[in-house]
Amino acid sequence: MNEKQINIIKELAKPIVEQEDMFLLDVEIKNPGKTELWVYVDSEEDDISVTSCSKISRELEFVLDAYDLINSHYTLNVSSPGLSRPLTDHRQYRKNMGRRAKIKFKDEDGYQKLEGILRNISQMDIVLETENNDSQTILLDSIVETRIIPDL
Repeated sequence: MNEKQINIIKELAKPIVEQEDMFLLDVEIKNPGKTELWVYVDSEEDDISVTSCSKISRELEFVLDAYDLINSHYTLNVSSPGLSRPLTDHRQYRKNMGRRAKIKFKDEDGYQKLEGILRNISQMDIVLETENNDSQTILLDSIVETRIIPDL
């Protein structure tokens, strides 16, 4: 499956996902021999439910079959991104406020890494409280990767 097909799938999936008060994060194709189509969704406020993912899956499968975009048998998986995947959309930060995160970002000195608690988010930046209770403001545009650290 090529990039053009993935972009078409994203365009078809987006309104279906938005009907469930969620947003589309990404679409991936895995296992080319036995095609798996992964659609990752998230919500600004609520946790992602199995019921919502099932509803999106049924509607999206119907649309994909109607457009005949995938020429072989495939498995469709609709899922939240999970904690193992980095945050890729600024809307994900709000519901993760108060959680510990590891952030890689670029500033005038090059690449930096910080770990701390997400304390605030605006349209332009986030505030991270580090171990020694210092607050560090990081521009969203400078962030390379943010990973949430699970509570153990």
